[in-house]
Amino acid sequence: MNIPYTQDLTDCFAGEIGDGGLDPAAFDHYLGLSDKALRRLRDARAGKTMALLDLPDRRGDIGPLRAVADRFRTSFDDVVVLGTGGSSLGGQTLCSLAGGPFGLRPGAPRIHFMDNVDPHTFDALKDGLTWIRTGIIAISKSGSTAETLVQFGVLLEALRENVTAERIADHVAVVTEAADTPLTKIARRLGCVTLDHDPDIGGRYSVLSVTGLLPAAIAGLDIERLREGAATVLETVLSGAAAADVPPAAGAAVSIGLSQNAGIGLTILMPYCDRLADLGSWFSQLWAESLGKQGGGTTPVRALGTVDQHSQLQLYLDGPADKMFSLILSETAGQGTAVPADIARIAGLSYLADRTMGDLLAAEGRATAEALANNGRPTRVFNVPVIDETSMGALMMHFMLETIITADLIGVNAFDQPAVEEGKILTREYLAKGGP
Repeated sequence: MNIPYTQDLTDCFAGEIGDGGLDPAAFDHYLGLSDKALRRLRDARAGKTMALLDLPDRRGDIGPLRAVADRFRTSFDDVVVLGTGGSSLGGQTLCSLAGGPFGLRPGAPRIHFMDNVDPHTFDALKDGLTWIRTGIIAISKSGSTAETLVQFGVLLEALRENVTAERIADHVAVVTEAADTPLTKIARRLGCVTLDHDPDIGGRYSVLSVTGLLPAAIAGLDIERLREGAATVLETVLSGAAAADVPPAAGAAVSIGLSQNAGIGLTILMPYCDRLADLGSWFSQLWAESLGKQGGGTTPVRALGTVDQHSQLQLYLDGPADKMFSLILSETAGQGTAVPADIARIAGLSYLADRTMGDLLAAEGRATAEALANNGRPTRVFNVPVIDETSMGALMMHFMLETIITADLIGVNAFDQPAVEEGKILTREYLAKGGP
């Protein structure tokens, strides 16, 4: 199967956009480093030392996952997914493919991702659910994530108030490591089903594991196609191709080249598709938490076309030239209902007569890419003809591999987050002392 997208880096180079672009010699240098990173990835796959690289070919976890998903789909009108960071963002991104509010595909319940502990938001959801028709999925790799444990405790109390004691376990599923943790202890006490979180896959890289695939399956997505799409991108890494011919490696070379040679400090991900809006949040965690170390990394910014043409584009075109742009465009021309010619003429918009909403979206995406390049802003374009499970799996694997390769190029560990731990420690200390 071919990769279901193309990556066009043309407008990232000085020869196309002027001084704001990357010099070809610098690009060649970082491609050479990317070739070395690719060899290390191939060695990791051969030695089975990076579990992420095995996910596209896994089959054994699908059966247990699907059994839980099928039960939740048929038993509940609402499913609340508890988790934070990578335990939530990947599933949210996948479920957005359902189109519109979560759960609109036939037979799917409404899925609510609760990834924060704002009591106002949380209580509003809790009080609005019919608990005899509501399921809970609690996800925490470590099994000790404070936010998830608090969320879980609050919702278990709601179940106790509305469901008989012997039925509570039927409403709950837990995803965590197979270890003796607070979450596993609660699960054992409840007697609910537990699915193992792979201990070798961190949360922000776990979207193609049970963490992301369980909510996706409940939403009615084809989870095998998600992994198949991811496999098409991974294959370019494993094929032995040069970095220039491996999209994630070429993307990493451009990103680091621009950062270290052209003053680029921010990277903007801007899909022109509502179903990809949550991809920006998922990517932001992946990129920031993996690369922001030892004074390095670039700051990810989420944008959405066409919405942010009216809120951010002025800055992007006429503000500081310190940003790299990645636009994701799909083939929407001709889609949607056409604007009646008489209405367009009345409104003075004859150029929209008999044109569809999809025509406008496609034209605005192309125009933004061209305007950015015309103003010397390095811009790459992902062309994704069809937005579906296959292309989503491919895009997410692309960004995970690009992030890992970029980390290799700047000499940091893509899989840890040492600075984050300080805030967790201080939070525990504050609460232990009885303060807020």
